[in-house]
Amino acid sequence: MFFKQLATKESSLSYFFGCGGLGKGMAVDVVAGDEDWFISEAKMANVTITHVIDTHVHADRYSGGRNLAQAVCAPYFLHESDRLLVTYDFEPLRDGQVLDIGNVQVTVLHTPGHTPDSICLLVADKRRSEAPWFVITGDTLFVGAVGRPDLAGHEREMAAQLYETLHTKLLRLPDTLEMYPAHQAGSACGAGLSGKPMSTLGFEKQWNPQLKLDLEQFIANVSDVPPAPAEMETILRVNRGLQDCKS
Repeated sequence: MFFKQLATKESSLSYFFGCGGLGKGMAVDVVAGDEDWFISEAKMANVTITHVIDTHVHADRYSGGRNLAQAVCAPYFLHESDRLLVTYDFEPLRDGQVLDIGNVQVTVLHTPGHTPDSICLLVADKRRSEAPWFVITGDTLFVGAVGRPDLAGHEREMAAQLYETLHTKLLRLPDTLEMYPAHQAGSACGAGLSGKPMSTLGFEKQWNPQLKLDLEQFIANVSDVPPAPAEMETILRVNRGLQDCKS
């Protein structure tokens, strides 16, 4: 397996990984303007980008996912619920779906709470083990924090959903799993994010303060969030295909 993490604008983190032996790669949470980086990395690794995924429709930065997918003739993926939100075609992902990228296997986990369409990606390198090696958590779980639940409205309902997602899906995964989020410190997508760009689920279970709260405490606590991202409504309209980025 090859694996690259790109620290980019708005304290975002993007990912490019896959199977070098069979020449296949996946790009995750691409930021607009970074498309050429992924194309260059693919050429250097002698791989084809076969999958481009956004872990949700982002509200804090413009996505480069569709542009990259078009440039390399790869399918662009979102959770299936986004059929109700976006105006363009995409490949729908469902909970439990397995994507094979050569010897790399990616299992989709639907993890609503930050947004209704949020997903995480559970990744295994089958040449090493059938067991998962790491999880890309999008804006659901950060190092030292969790995603804000207010961007889609219905804040308390979404906070309760996020609590359930964390405790019934992510926190039941092995402690040894590496965890790679979509943001680090400086992002408006959560409060108290660490500047460290990765962790393990075991460390987060032990030291992430939000994961030690009961449901009512959690709902109250995650309401204390930074101001909404600048230009959020415009960014959402562009990422949903309702408005051109230049208009």
